[in-house]
Order: sequence, then structure tokens, then C-alpha cells
Amino acid sequence: MSQPEISQQQQNPPEKVSFYEKRKNIYAKGVRGIFDNWRIALVVFTQLLFYVTPWLQWNDRQAFLLHLVERKFYIFGLVFWPQDVIYLAALLIVSAYGLFLVTAIAGRLFCGYACPQTVYTQMFMWIENWVEGSRNDRIKLDKAPLNARKIRIKGTKHLLWGLLSLWTGFTLVCYFTPVTELMESVRTNNLSGWETFWIFFYGGFTYLMAGFMREQVCKHMCPYARFQSVMFDPDTLIITYDPERGETRGARKKGIDAKAAGLGDCVDCDLCVQVCPTGIDIRNGLQYECIGCAACIDVCDQVMDKVGLPRGLVRYSTEAAVAKHLTRKEILAHVVRPRILLYTAILILISFITAWSLVHRIPLKVDIIRDRSTLAREADDGRIENVYMLQIMNTEERARRYKVTVDGLPDVEIDGATEVDVPAATLQSFNTVVRVQPDAGKKGANQIHFGIVAMDNDDIKVREKASFLLP
Repeated sequence: MSQPEISQQQQNPPEKVSFYEKRKNIYAKGVRGIFDNWRIALVVFTQLLFYVTPWLQWNDRQAFLLHLVERKFYIFGLVFWPQDVIYLAALLIVSAYGLFLVTAIAGRLFCGYACPQTVYTQMFMWIENWVEGSRNDRIKLDKAPLNARKIRIKGTKHLLWGLLSLWTGFTLVCYFTPVTELMESVRTNNLSGWETFWIFFYGGFTYLMAGFMREQVCKHMCPYARFQSVMFDPDTLIITYDPERGETRGARKKGIDAKAAGLGDCVDCDLCVQVCPTGIDIRNGLQYECIGCAACIDVCDQVMDKVGLPRGLVRYSTEAAVAKHLTRKEILAHVVRPRILLYTAILILISFITAWSLVHRIPLKVDIIRDRSTLAREADDGRIENVYMLQIMNTEERARRYKVTVDGLPDVEIDGATEVDVPAATLQSFNTVVRVQPDAGKKGANQIHFGIVAMDNDDIKVREKASFLLP
């Protein structure tokens, strides 16, 4: 390299390129409209459901309780045990297919209205707007030098955020520890280690993600934003901007013929960008950052009303509808398509099977374990006996008496009590002895069956097989 080239490179060093975009603070402007009203309604509904449910009572207990210590899940009149994990799998499958169905029909509708990240961010923003003021007030406050007023306003906001976050963490733990016990533990400063951890862990993450990270969670952490395009097709309802109608953008004065001036309906006010919680410009087309909250639709419709133009420049539509100028009726007709029918059929089938299984579930579970320390022994009367441990689980919230019988070998019988009382929602274990004649079967293992039936209800019964060893 020659000396002039070296000198020129020193005078004009290469520009540094960063692989990471620097975050810009987003000051979302408040907007009112039909979609904002729906969002408010969903926030209120989901949070009433979350915060109130632990306080509901059923049969003198908490109505919804995932009691980890007792290893029992109480959901109103139902009691689930670890053996009922199949219902958890069914719930997850139904939730997944429900999400697929909603996404295939209407895009990220869940993200915009019911996702916990969106819901808590919205709640934190309500507090922020109430304490700090409008969008312009928040921008001015952040640019202002640190003084007593700024400390007071910011401190009040973060105090309210912190209280809401701690109450959220406390409510979460109430689903796993009875709320009355948890309240008493808080009052007496006797919280267990795991309860303390989860209250502050969940509360801390609520404070961090809803208060500071906000759109960063949707843009960089949520996997749903990355694979949503796989579930989209040209007939999926998304928030769209109509470029044929909106372009060319530009402000215009009243009384001027916009078409004659070569202008479209978009007045380029940028309000759709200002109200967007993720800070994108919907006019640039569908972007993975869009959470489908429809704030841009509300504000654009208001602008169209003011300038005397028809609504719908930004609207819920489909790529096919915008390209082919489909009517609303034609758009709805395209909703019913093969993948939607498939998702719906699978969702209905799994839901029906799960519901049928719950309705016909027998509230009795039995485990039979043969005593392996004494495989077989001879009794005083010459008969051969095997010892078994029976574990009878009464999954109902009422005590029951069960009768135990055995069959499978000639003259087989139980030596001892054949009736057992099991308290409500309890597992009862006891040993029982089964005897047969030495020539009742073949040498080695012989199959027998235990029958356990509720004495006050013949429909509640279980038949379990076991092996009887003859020497």
C-alpha cells in the first residue's frame, strides 16, 4: 500500500457497523376506539379471573388449587391426582390447537388482546399515563434534568409498579398454597423458602418485562413471533394498510382536490406509528413485530373521520383481499378453508374425548402390589397364601366404604376383612391375604383379579389383575 493510500485511510477511517440495533424508547400514544375497548375488556376479564379465582370457595376449600404438598389439584368439583396427568396433556394439546386455529383465522389476535405480556404491559402503561401524563408529557419528563419533581413522579410510578408486581407474584403462589395459609404466613412472617422465591421471582419478572422490556419481549424473546408466518396464508386476517388507496402520502389543506394533486388518502400524520406499542409503521406491510392490537386502526379511522374520508385505510383484512379487492362477504367465505376445517375438527375431537372421559371418569383408583418378601407360604390349614398391599384412592370429596373381592382360581378367598373405609380424597393402603388350595392352579404364577366396588354405588368399581404364586 502506497503512502498516499495510507494517509487517505487514516483521514477517512472505515465506518463501524453494529450488528445490534440500539433500542429507542417507545412512547405509545393513547387512543380510544372499538378495538381499544375490546382490549380493555379483555384485560379486565383476564385479570379479574386471575386475581379473584384463588379467593373462591368450594366445599369448604379453595375452589381452584394446585396443591403441590398434597399432590392434588382441586378444580371446583373435580379432584385430580398425579395419575391424571393425561388430562394435563389433553389441556396442552387443546390449547395448542386452539392457538393454531385462532392464528390461522385472525393472525396474532391472542398477542394483541390476551397475551400476559401484552396485558401487563397495558396495565403498567395505564399507571404510567396516570402518573406521568400524556405522550408529550412523558417525553418532556424524560428529557428534563433530574430534580425533586422528576424523582417524585418517577418514584410514584415505580412504587405502584412494584406493588402491582408483588401482588401478582403473591396471587400466583395462591394457586399452589391455600390463600388463607399464605396470608397467615405473610402476617406472621413465616413464608417458606419456595413461596418467598416465587413471589419475588414472578413479581420481579412482571416488573422487568412489563415495565422496562415491553416490546423487546415480543420482538426478541417470544418464539411465537418467529414461527407465526408458518401458520399464516393469504387468507389469514391481519392488520393491513391499503397502499392503492393511501399512496402517495402527504398532508393536504382543506378544499384541495387530493387526487388532482396526486395524493392518496394517507395524510402522513404518523399517528399510526405513535400509537403502536412496538413502534412499527404498519404502512410498510406485515412485520413480525406487529402484535395485532389494532391501535393503528382506531387512530387511523379517527383521522379519516376528521378529514372526511371513508374509514378502512388501515383495517383487518387479508393479503388476498387487498390484492383482489374482495368484499367483506368474500373475505368471510375464504375463512372456511381446508386447514381451518382440519384444525377445528381436531380441536373438537380432542375436546369431546376429554370431556367424555371426565364425565365418565370413575372416582376410584386402585394399585395392587404383591409382597415380594414372602412370595408364597403355607398356612396352618395347608392352603397356600400370598400377601398383597392394596392402595385404594378415593378421588371424590366424600367418604366411601368399598368391598374387596377376588376371583380367578377355584375356591380363592380373602382371609380377613373384605370391607374398607376410605375418607374423602384420600389414598388408603392396607395389606390383605389371599388363600387357595395347593392344587388350585399350576406351579408358578397364576392370574387372579381383585374387584373393588363402592357399597353404596355399584357403578363405582374397578377390576385389577394380579399374580398368585404357587410353589
